[in-house]
Amino acid sequence: MTTVRIGTRSSALALAQAEQVKALLAARGVTSELTTYTTVGDRVLDKPLSKIGEKGLFTKELEDDLLAGRTDCAVHSLKDLPTASPAGLTIIALLAREDPRDALVLPADSARYTLMTLPEGARVGSSSLRRKAQLSALRPDLVAVELRGNVGTRLKKIDEHQVDAAFLAAAGLRRLGLGTRIVEYLDAPRWLPAAGQGAIAIQVRADDAASVAIFGALDDAPTSRAVAAERAFLAALEGGCQVPIGALAIGSGHDDLVLHGMIANLAGTRVLRGSEPIGAGNAVAAGRALAARLHEEGGAEILAELRTNA
Repeated sequence: MTTVRIGTRSSALALAQAEQVKALLAARGVTSELTTYTTVGDRVLDKPLSKIGEKGLFTKELEDDLLAGRTDCAVHSLKDLPTASPAGLTIIALLAREDPRDALVLPADSARYTLMTLPEGARVGSSSLRRKAQLSALRPDLVAVELRGNVGTRLKKIDEHQVDAAFLAAAGLRRLGLGTRIVEYLDAPRWLPAAGQGAIAIQVRADDAASVAIFGALDDAPTSRAVAAERAFLAALEGGCQVPIGALAIGSGHDDLVLHGMIANLAGTRVLRGSEPIGAGNAVAAGRALAARLHEEGGAEILAELRTNA
């Protein structure tokens, strides 16, 4: 290839992530260019994500053009990708992970509160059922408010006091140089992020040997190992945007990695939590084992209830 074509969403965060891939390629002597897309999830902002009713809300347009050969790879936030890639596509690399935690953000002129010190009745914005369920479990006296849009849009709504606080991914804020807006990091395992949160995924055509070689060289092995467990947990519970599921593999090295997972009902009145050591073992097997245990401990009933409500 003379110039590699990278597909990316057109938001500021997505572009920053794609530019990170470009820089890594440039360091290896590979020239690349960006092709930008606006996805269904970007266009439909008047409905909660869980109500739009499609898989791949932030990925389908990129994947369609990648399959058609109009791009050579697609760069995604891994947490936006369904656990199963479309036929013919594969995730070939994950970049070194940013901070995977959720963060609490307040209006710029607000007094400094933490999640546990926010005043009773405070309105907390999020589009995530996982975040809303965990909020209800920890602070049932607060009011969850739907908050959609890219990072800049959400920060503007926060500063206009449309909400009193909001949850955003720490990784996105940090990548955009907005880490100073973080008032509190929500630590695991008490509060769990989305599976794969903070990781940037590079997707290619499985039969494109050139792209497999070029982009495969960018893979960060520790990140891939951790998120393999998280996504296996998510896949085994058949989780998606309509299921409040959180997962994070925590550990400082290869041998001490532990997967933490949770599944909750929409109201946050029932939250099942568990952990599974990964150690030097099979990360995917650990994810499946934890999912099976939580399924037996009441997860099956929660999933049945969620499907009924959906």
